[in-house]
Amino acid sequence: MSILGLKKKQPKTFKVKVITMDAEMEFSCEVKWKGKDLFDLVCRTVGLRETWFFGLRYTVKDTYAWLKQEKHVLDQEVPKDSPITFHFLAKFFPEKVEEELVQEITQHLFFLQVKKQILDEEIFCSPEASVLLASYAVQAKMNFLDMWEEKITAWYAEHRGIARDEAEMEYLKIAQDLEMYGVSYFAITQNKRDTDLLLGVDAQGLHIYSPNSKLNPNKSFPWSGIRNISYSEKEFTIKPLDKKKDVFKFYSSQLRVNKLILQLCIGNHDLFMRRRKVDSIEVQQMKAQAKEEKARKKMDRQILAREKQMREEAERAKEEMERRLFQLQDEARLANEALLRSEETADLLAEKAQIAEEEAKLLAHKAAEAEQDRQRLEVTAMKTKEEKRLMEQKMREAEQLAVKLVEQSERRLKEADHLKQDLTEAKDAERRAKQKLLEITKTTYPPIKIQPIKIQPFQQLTSSRLDFKDSDMKRLSMEIERERLEYMEKSKHLQDQLKELKTEIESLKLEEQQQQAGLYAIHTGTSPRDSTSHNAMHKTFVISIF
Repeated sequence: MSILGLKKKQPKTFKVKVITMDAEMEFSCEVKWKGKDLFDLVCRTVGLRETWFFGLRYTVKDTYAWLKQEKHVLDQEVPKDSPITFHFLAKFFPEKVEEELVQEITQHLFFLQVKKQILDEEIFCSPEASVLLASYAVQAKMNFLDMWEEKITAWYAEHRGIARDEAEMEYLKIAQDLEMYGVSYFAITQNKRDTDLLLGVDAQGLHIYSPNSKLNPNKSFPWSGIRNISYSEKEFTIKPLDKKKDVFKFYSSQLRVNKLILQLCIGNHDLFMRRRKVDSIEVQQMKAQAKEEKARKKMDRQILAREKQMREEAERAKEEMERRLFQLQDEARLANEALLRSEETADLLAEKAQIAEEEAKLLAHKAAEAEQDRQRLEVTAMKTKEEKRLMEQKMREAEQLAVKLVEQSERRLKEADHLKQDLTEAKDAERRAKQKLLEITKTTYPPIKIQPIKIQPFQQLTSSRLDFKDSDMKRLSMEIERERLEYMEKSKHLQDQLKELKTEIESLKLEEQQQQAGLYAIHTGTSPRDSTSHNAMHKTFVISIF
């Protein structure tokens, strides 16, 4: 049996991967499916009903294209990969997000896409607007950015408490006022001069930009002012409603890009016209349901906020009770420690009181002793004064006696001088008499007969007389010498007594000064220093003159 001529069996399905802004999904599609079949499947999967804003975008060569809903998927220029990758994105943008975006999922997908375009710098945003948008993004996702953190934190504190959908809506309301919001840019040329320009297509119309500026268009054609747009291969023609205005033509070199531009123009214009008509029953039902859903969510949020508030209050009350319990425990511990310290302090104070009492007794005893010492010192001082007076009197008497002795000594010295003079004169007279006697004995006289009379010879008489004078002189000299020696001895003894008397007077004066210092210390209440007690001594000075 021949098997030639059999054809290879074609697969009945193909796989696709659809990437949304927050998820990835894979589907198995039938070969006969059109673009609308795949698009409706994706919308049902994500729960999207406002389908007219979105589309499935794919990459083809160096540009991108949107999946056409009326054609089969595999008949279009989709990638040949398996699975085929599509991006589910917003194709058309609303003029006023707050009025046109009904569903929360629609709002959320727009929020994610616009935020990504701002972060990827596909949409220009000033620093202040970036900070404000970041604060709403933080509230929507609780995710801080590093840049402008302080201002983001401050605005986040103001927005804290609002729901995610409200934060996303506020984000989109701010983002829709940005110059590049919802604009699709294409490179074009004008006329045949090949002047490089940019074409911008958005929800409000067509805009012509310089290549280096995507913010301020050089010329704009609002949808309300366009009569029609014609397309012939590479040439586009914009005819305004006002016939007085010139027709604007531009050129695009790529066929795919031209088809994309045409799709976007038709879609945006249809939505523009649709916005100015009465909402369909479906849209009205969607808005009513959305309104009810928002009211229900608002009520749920209020209930949740009350419960959260009550829970926070309960937690705060619990924390306060725990804090108070810890505080009371600390206070009890401190009070117990204080009680123990008080008991220890009481024992210490009792011991100190006992010591103070003993010290008081000791001080009283010392005070009594000090009083006795003071009285004794006063008595001693009185005795010392009396003794001093007696000593001074005795010193005066001794001085008077010394004066008398000096006078007597001088008088005796004078008498001794007179005696010496007399003795000298007597010795001179004796010498002369002896001389004269010798002269007489040497003279020769004739013998005379005289009756013998027993008479001592003259020489013997003279000799006796002289002997008598010599003995008297010797005795007198000896007596004078003895009296002189006695006087010298008495004078020396008197000088020694005077010196001793002066020394004792100086000692008494020093003792009197110390006693006065002791009395001063007693009167001023200070304890006198320990010192050797001074016993009053009666001193008697006797000056003997022999």
